[in-house]
Amino acid sequence: MTKKADTTFIQIIHPVCCGIDVHKKKISACLITLGEHGQELHEIREFGTFTVNLLEMKKWLTENNCPILAMESTGVYWRPVHNVLEGFMEVILVNARHIKNVPGRKTDIADSKWLAGLLRHGLLKGSFIPPKEIRQWRELTRLRRTYTESLADYKRRVHKLFETANIKIDSVVSDLFGVTGRNLISLLCTESDLSLNNIKSNAKRGLKAKSVELHSSIQGFFEDHHRFLLVGLMETIAGFEDRISGITKRMDSLTADNRDLLARLDEVPGIDKKSAQSIVSEIGITLDEFKSMAALASWAGLCPGNNESAGKRKSGRTSVRSHPLKTILIEIAWAAIKKKGSYYRAKYFKLKSRRGAKKAIVAIAHRISKAIYNIIKHGDRFMDLGEEYLGVKSRQRRLNAITKQAKQLGYDLIPAEV
Repeated sequence: MTKKADTTFIQIIHPVCCGIDVHKKKISACLITLGEHGQELHEIREFGTFTVNLLEMKKWLTENNCPILAMESTGVYWRPVHNVLEGFMEVILVNARHIKNVPGRKTDIADSKWLAGLLRHGLLKGSFIPPKEIRQWRELTRLRRTYTESLADYKRRVHKLFETANIKIDSVVSDLFGVTGRNLISLLCTESDLSLNNIKSNAKRGLKAKSVELHSSIQGFFEDHHRFLLVGLMETIAGFEDRISGITKRMDSLTADNRDLLARLDEVPGIDKKSAQSIVSEIGITLDEFKSMAALASWAGLCPGNNESAGKRKSGRTSVRSHPLKTILIEIAWAAIKKKGSYYRAKYFKLKSRRGAKKAIVAIAHRISKAIYNIIKHGDRFMDLGEEYLGVKSRQRRLNAITKQAKQLGYDLIPAEV
């Protein structure tokens, strides 16, 4: 019996493919095709990054019947290329850390050849690129978040300005930018009369009874210099509030066809309409790219990483250091644990005693991501298990342990009559 020869080799998945190295002003492309006798042929070209140059590259690729292309996810420079090629061929966006070339001989052309070679043998893992509609939602919600953070920053500047001018309005009102607080800020901006009667007329509801305190809190060393700064800060704050309101209205109109999905997400503790819009703008409305709940949690960086060598488990820190969806879910988790009687609240405090607050809140965010996956993927509705759920499981576990110990000692436990 003759021994069968070892014919193991790396399988060719994409006989015709292209790898490109993208930069701000230049693109290096390596196209792999098949020759007359089935041999591997390489053609390397360089293009500019203007739209006319990218259209020339697309014509070159389509003439050679190239069905797939790979490029690094370097900043935002991949987006113009994707805009031109989307819908004409499959575009794989690759994390630069996953395709590190062998040290030495580092050139743009060498990088494109390396990308093309890896793609040809199916050794590249593409990043998640949502559809165009979802990408537009994502840009809007991320911009709204940026505006919201900037708005909070400028409000803190107003607090700081008042402290430097001996104005103590925020020591009397709970919200400096509530109706009463804004009325008093308006008085300071317009050099209006700061008499007790005027203060009382601008106070609303329960704060009318604190008119004397408000009058005392607004007396300080507020000069024209402070007024000039305050007017500028309030104009900036008004601008951010208008932009946030405009983005919210546009998101409401764009997501009008998905109201049912947003309403079901809103049932999860900690999630409101805005956070639901942020969630679907990050992961889409189908989750076809995520095969399981674990895949979604891993992509968002909400589960431990795998780092094992020689049978020893090393640091389990996730490789995803910062992720927009992770940030959103962490904020949702902090809000969810404040709901009394909820499962998330009970689970958080149980984990916090053993693992600490930070790890516990990430665990809650992980559980919320599972709920979101089932709501979007399978159309389920959220059902809170309640804080008693963990108590019942713990009680039954203890009861089973005691029953087992009693049997080992030759006794049988009999439930007491209530």
